[in-house]
Amino acid sequence: MAENGNGMVTLTINGVDVSADPSWSLLEAIRFYGIDVPTLCYVEGLTPYGACRLCVVEIGSGRTKLVASCTHPVWDGLIVKTHSRRVMHARKMIMELLLARCPGSKVLQDMAAKMGISEVRFSPRHDDCILCGLCVRMCEEQMGAKAIGFVGRGVDRKITTPFDMRSDLCKACGACMYICPSCQLRCLGPEAKDPLCGGCTNIEPVCIWEGSDDALCYMHPCVACVKEPEKV
Repeated sequence: MAENGNGMVTLTINGVDVSADPSWSLLEAIRFYGIDVPTLCYVEGLTPYGACRLCVVEIGSGRTKLVASCTHPVWDGLIVKTHSRRVMHARKMIMELLLARCPGSKVLQDMAAKMGISEVRFSPRHDDCILCGLCVRMCEEQMGAKAIGFVGRGVDRKITTPFDMRSDLCKACGACMYICPSCQLRCLGPEAKDPLCGGCTNIEPVCIWEGSDDALCYMHPCVACVKEPEKV
């Protein structure tokens, strides 16, 4: 990893050359420069996990690829797009899948509204868990208990205590429930008919992607910029 004279690396974010500490993740660098990227399984103070994939960004030039920015390192010459059409399409698809899995989550509903999602094309399942791993990392890294963890693989994967029995390691602190996005229920209850509430849906900003493959504004909340009237 090449570094410039002051120990920083230089990368390009949305067409602008910026410097970043080589120890940062790509998400940390993006947020340092004030660009809002959604995250669900990432919380400061916990080890990045890269499970939800909502923080995907596009890297490279020519043949690009999508990566989870919370677990991706920065390096010299890295080219990043945070709000390209491809990125926004991927994030919305991921959010639709999460909503279909757990439509009763207020956290997911609020994030969907912020992203301007107006429909969910998948049948709701009303699961109790989206497998983000926040509770597992909170229990181990912040509470020092290690009372819960992942078991199984694929469709059988779940979070539980060892042998599905009450764990003597559990301190009944409630930290797992506090950080869990599925535990915060939406206004209409855990099994509302429609997987998408839409009650707080934002108006789509008028400045997005006008003649460009990238968003022209990365501000949050959106200032709903209005075009200047044509001069007569």
